[in-house]
Amino acid sequence: MGFAWLCGLLLFVQPYSADDLLFIEHDGEELAAIHREDYVLPFPGIPLMNPDKYQALLKTLDKQIYQPPENAYINNSGQVISEKTGHQLYHKAFTDLFYTYFYKNKSSRIEVPILPVHPRVDRDLLLHIGVKKIGQYVTYYNSGNKARSHNISLAAQAINNHVIFPGETFSFNRVVGKRTRDRGYMKAPVIVRGELAEDIGGGICQVSSTLFNAADHAGVKVIERYSHSRRVPYVPPGRDATVSWYGPDFTFKNDYSFPLLIRARAIGGRMIIRIFSSDEIEYEPRPVPGASRQLPKEIPSRDAND
Repeated sequence: MGFAWLCGLLLFVQPYSADDLLFIEHDGEELAAIHREDYVLPFPGIPLMNPDKYQALLKTLDKQIYQPPENAYINNSGQVISEKTGHQLYHKAFTDLFYTYFYKNKSSRIEVPILPVHPRVDRDLLLHIGVKKIGQYVTYYNSGNKARSHNISLAAQAINNHVIFPGETFSFNRVVGKRTRDRGYMKAPVIVRGELAEDIGGGICQVSSTLFNAADHAGVKVIERYSHSRRVPYVPPGRDATVSWYGPDFTFKNDYSFPLLIRARAIGGRMIIRIFSSDEIEYEPRPVPGASRQLPKEIPSRDAND
């Protein structure tokens, strides 16, 4: 029994041969050249494929081949930029090709089969829902405070062109993501009196508060909102929405029958957020008090968490 097992093992443990290689290619580029024996389980006389090694190969190819889709968006000039379709490895088709190579006992080349990955938002959708403005709000900030202005601009870019489909819930923290130095957020050298700024990303609460008022104006259903423990100066009392990565979030649900489009821009000391939808939407706007144009007094900060 031991001798037979050894003979079976030796049957597969042969020197590498170019005639036995599998070349995996994509768009004319060679991604890998693998040898059959590296994927064989050591069972005598039975050429069984090692599933763990094959799954590891799939995982590697997934990373090499995956091309994420790009949503359509509206640029600052109001022009709709078309979407781009992505692609991913077509596992079933690739497995069929790999098994054919594995049991043919000769060299082979595989052009990696792919599946399209479609974006969530295409040009036609934006042309349909970017028509009717159902909510808007504007707040003001000191554009001379470069670090805080930079953070406000980054957070505004993160939510700009975001589409909330019917029944979906928007989460500010999920869409904006973690506020870190690696993602470009800065530690603001000053804080606005009364705002509970983060260590990194001070100022983003002005973006979430502006969004809350725009969403409230649009009549959406607010799910989660928390006010700061002290009054903030960029919105009227009780009209703020504090956010923190490890703490409060601002969320609202789209209960309408049409998608909602957020358009956000920070420019010239103004944080502007507008919410659009289809001209067929039926909604009831809520009255919201406007923000003061008077810039809040700022004080130097030794600790941005104060």
